Amino acid sequence: MLQFYSSPGSSGFGMRVLLEESGAAYQVHRLNLAAKEQLAEPFRSINPKGKVPALVREDGTLVTEFQTIAFWLADAYPEAGLLPRDAEGRMRAMEIMDFIVASLHMRGFTFVLMPGKFTQTPDFQAELTAYGKDQIAIGFGHVSDVLGDQDYLLGDFSVADGALFYTTRWAVAVGLDLPTNVAAHHNRMLTRPAVQRAIEAEGVTVGQAG
Repeated sequence: MLQFYSSPGSSGFGMRVLLEESGAAYQVHRLNLAAKEQLAEPFRSINPKGKVPALVREDGTLVTEFQTIAFWLADAYPEAGLLPRDAEGRMRAMEIMDFIVASLHMRGFTFVLMPGKFTQTPDFQAELTAYGKDQIAIGFGHVSDVLGDQDYLLGDFSVADGALFYTTRWAVAVGLDLPTNVAAHHNRMLTRPAVQRAIEAEGVTVGQAG
């Protein structure tokens, strides 16, 4: 059985959705990020990076980083259809996932959700938050262009949609506006049985996008 390490409401929530979509058998290990459990033993002996999500496969080997876990999961459970099989489609999936994680998440939401990670000065925190919101707006603008009038980022559902969903959940939670088609994508995701199972299992709140 796969061993999945995450924290409720983190980016690992998007991976929880993909695990449910894959049909894989997995066990969840919850980490309290606020208490810095990810930086302490025994987790550091499992993942020296001290980050979630992390996945230990049945052979005991570790896989880390959202995009890498997503690609491995899609290849390990091909019957779930989580990735296009052609090289062009796989490239486009990686391209948009890299953008979501590296730009929308790391250069946007990190500053909105955790400004105190960088400074304890209120004025600087406000500046970081404002910067983050600007980057989020730019990021979702690009995602909107990629999505267009499709139901999902690549047309059919894929691992990329799991990545987008954890960021739109954050956006809804903090009251940020989403482009119309991105909001529709978020609400469409809420109708998927795997998403509903992940929400219930995580015990998180996921509101509808307006």
